[in-house]
Amino acid sequence: MSTAQRVSRVKPSPSTAAAQRVRELKAQGLDILDLTVGEPDFDTPDHVKDAAIEAMRQGATKYTPVNGTPQLRAAIADRLRLRHGLDCPGDRIVVGGGGKQVIFLALMATLDAGDEVVIPAPYWVSYPDMVLANDGTPVIVDCPEADGFKLTPERLAPALTDRTRWVVLNSPGNPTGAAYTAGELRALAEVLLDHPHVQVLTDEIYDEIWYGPGRVPSMAGVEPRLADRVFLTNGVSKTYAMTGWRIGYGAGNAELVGAVNTLQSQISSCPSSISQAAATAALTGDQSFVRDCVSVYRGRRDDVVKRINDTPGLSCTPPSGGFYAFVNCAGVIGRRTPSGDEIRTGEDFAAHLLESRRVAVIHGAAYGAPGYFRVSFAASHDILTAACEGIARACADLS
Repeated sequence: MSTAQRVSRVKPSPSTAAAQRVRELKAQGLDILDLTVGEPDFDTPDHVKDAAIEAMRQGATKYTPVNGTPQLRAAIADRLRLRHGLDCPGDRIVVGGGGKQVIFLALMATLDAGDEVVIPAPYWVSYPDMVLANDGTPVIVDCPEADGFKLTPERLAPALTDRTRWVVLNSPGNPTGAAYTAGELRALAEVLLDHPHVQVLTDEIYDEIWYGPGRVPSMAGVEPRLADRVFLTNGVSKTYAMTGWRIGYGAGNAELVGAVNTLQSQISSCPSSISQAAATAALTGDQSFVRDCVSVYRGRRDDVVKRINDTPGLSCTPPSGGFYAFVNCAGVIGRRTPSGDEIRTGEDFAAHLLESRRVAVIHGAAYGAPGYFRVSFAASHDILTAACEGIARACADLS
């Protein structure tokens, strides 16, 4: 059987592959300190589970509208109004099977062969492959650590062409935890206002896992003149520890939302009715769970970043949000393992960590940033302590 060309253009997700490798090693009886995890290590709040159970008892187990139940869309609209001052009626909101599906469908609805999508690097591993799968061309713009891993107007402007359809902004970002300030977003907006054919896709899935003052700003709220050109995506996966419930949403131009709904109607009909009831409860219910989780993440972040920065050869800029630390390992490149193998790349160093100290991380090249690796601190204190000690020992082993 032959497969379509689009399949050959797409690589398996490096993070999924890393997680699978960890599962295989554990199945062999090995004790792996897994820092590849891309989901909260907390359980879904009980009141959210209870809402799902009650929905089942009440018979809410049928198809829903393609773009989600009125209750969930109302909850999303309330959240967008409170956080960003946005007025989003129901025809400007779409609910899908996770934020990833919503982003994919937005690209599917708008890209033709050769259309370009500007993606700042470091980037979430799925963005380039989503673009390729939909016949587009990823345009990768390097955003160095010296710039806070963030896109600047000076780097954005030359990347835009007549073929550009989207600019992707992930804030706080995966893998770096970097987040744009309102001033930085306004500066990018000034460039984008001169290119009316370019839309902005904002991925805000980590916006509640935030360690700074106030709230993470959104381009949609910062620059009203771009309101019809911003497609804001988010979901309940990271904030409420609901990765397996698969509910994400998007808000933007009514024409784009309608196109996404058309595609979803033929792909999955609608999101899970039960998961939508749970997501509604998450968004409208007690938010103390979120505050408690962020407090725990903050403590873990501070501990992990200190341990990394105390390790010769490694350094790490503290993330402003999310639950990842992006570690610069340039200081160990060129050194050798006890067996004599040279560490030529961040991927080599990640392999050294796994083989010598049973610490699993994801190498930076997977995110378009060679010379780095990502660690997740969505893990227990004991695992993080042991893993950081293992990373320090792995560095000390090098000559």
